[in-house]
Amino acid sequence: MGFLETKCTFSVLTKDLLESCNSFDCGHVDLNDFFTNDSQDYSSQLLGKSYCFLLDENPKDIVCAFTISNDSIKTNSLPNSRKKKVNKDIPRIKQFRSYPAVLIGRLGVNIKFKKNGIGKELMDFIKSWFIDPENKTGCRFVVVDSYNEEIPLTYYQRNDFQFLFSSEEQEIKYMDLPVEFELKTRLMYFDLIVLSSSDPNLKNTQD
Repeated sequence: MGFLETKCTFSVLTKDLLESCNSFDCGHVDLNDFFTNDSQDYSSQLLGKSYCFLLDENPKDIVCAFTISNDSIKTNSLPNSRKKKVNKDIPRIKQFRSYPAVLIGRLGVNIKFKKNGIGKELMDFIKSWFIDPENKTGCRFVVVDSYNEEIPLTYYQRNDFQFLFSSEEQEIKYMDLPVEFELKTRLMYFDLIVLSSSDPNLKNTQD
């Protein structure tokens, strides 16, 4: 039983909730600004939906927050080696040019509650949403455009995300960016099939 499950309540991150809660600080200026000032615009424009966990003993404290939206992995825009990696555990008869995915647009844990295993628990919660039998649409992958910084990259790798491109140089090339371009983010993905219990022959392929 984790911190979020036993001590928090899940909620949509609405304008009214933001106005009634204490300021949310996850230690990253861009993320703080997004959740405080931009998340509602994203929601009203149907670009993404934001959620949070509130602390039960003080519902004015937002413990963590995240934003998700629809996305896809387009294999025809990947180099052959990466395309094979993405297609690896998909039966050939079901291989497509693109696969349904959910994008984690933003994710942050309040600095007041770090060191409680919340980051791992939150990611497990998000993943479980999209393999739930009640999920209304197909979703094979979770993708993220992670800040190209040590802490977020390490976080996603520890949660079994892989780089969509094998190197920054490859990502720059296949994104049609100038050679000298400095990547601020890195594309990463997680294959939800490794969590599905519907396949008796399933094995973890994230090694």
